Amino acid sequence: MAREGTAVSEAYDRTYFAEGCGRPYQRDEFWLTWFGRIADRIVGEIGPRSVLDAGCAMGMLVEALRDRGVEAFGLDVSDYALDQVRPDIKPYCSKGSITADLPLRYDLIVCVEVLEHLSPEDATVAAANLCGHSDDLLFSSTSSDFKEATHVNVRPPEYWADLFARQDFFRDVDYDASYIAGWAVRLRRARDPLPRQIGNYERLIVRLRDESASLRELAAEHRAKIANLESETERLRRERDAQAQMGVTAAARRQLRRTVGTVFPKNTWRGRVLRSVASQKAPPD
Repeated sequence: MAREGTAVSEAYDRTYFAEGCGRPYQRDEFWLTWFGRIADRIVGEIGPRSVLDAGCAMGMLVEALRDRGVEAFGLDVSDYALDQVRPDIKPYCSKGSITADLPLRYDLIVCVEVLEHLSPEDATVAAANLCGHSDDLLFSSTSSDFKEATHVNVRPPEYWADLFARQDFFRDVDYDASYIAGWAVRLRRARDPLPRQIGNYERLIVRLRDESASLRELAAEHRAKIANLESETERLRRERDAQAQMGVTAAARRQLRRTVGTVFPKNTWRGRVLRSVASQKAPPD
C-alpha cells in the first residue's frame, strides 16, 4: 500500500492508517488474507525469486511472500507503519523513498497505490527509478480517489502508461492483475520491436471488443427473458383476479338463493322467478 512521497513520515501516522485507506489498515484477518491471496498469485503466476514492495506500509505483503519462500523486501517512509511490521520481517523492511536509488535489482517490483501520493515531478523520478531496478512491475494507482488529502497526483491510466512507456515498459496484455485492483497492470520491459508491441495492443483491443459484443448480446437475451416473464406474470395475475371475481360472484348467487328460499317459498311465482335469476351464470368478459 502507498506510503510514499515528499510528505514527512508524520503524514502517515496512526490516524492516516485508521481513516485514509477505505477501511482501517491494520494487521487483522481481512488484510492478512488479502495480501496472502496476492502473494499466492505472484508465486503461482510470476514466480519471482526476489521482490521489492515499494511502499510496503506494515510489511504484510513482504511477510506473505517470505512465508512462501520468496526473498522479499519492503520500503516505506512511515515510521508508524514500519513499527507494525511483524518482528521477524522487520529486518527486511526499511525506511526510505523510492525517489532515491534502490540497493538491489529485483525480479519483480510491486508498487500498489503509491505514485498518487507523489508530486508529478517525484512520480516521474520514482517511475524511472523502479524501472531501473527491475524488468517486471506490478503497478496500480487509483484514478478516482480525490478525497484523500495525501493524493496529490491522481491520474487516469493512460497517464501512467505514457510515463512508463518512456522507460520502455509496456502492459503485459496477457496478464490479468485485477486481483490487486481493477485498474492494476503488469508492466514489463519491452523486448519486442515496436510493430510487435502494436500487435499486442491490437490483440487486446480485439479481445475486449469481442467480449463487449458478447456481453451486449447476453444482456439483450436477458432483457427478452425478463420481458417474457413479466408478460406471463401479468397473464397469471389477470387469471387469478378473474377466478377470484368468479368466486365472489358464485358466493353472491348462493347467498341470493338462500335469501330467496327464505323469503319466497318455492311454490310462489316470485320465488320461481327470483330463484331462476339467482341461478344464472355471469356473462363472460
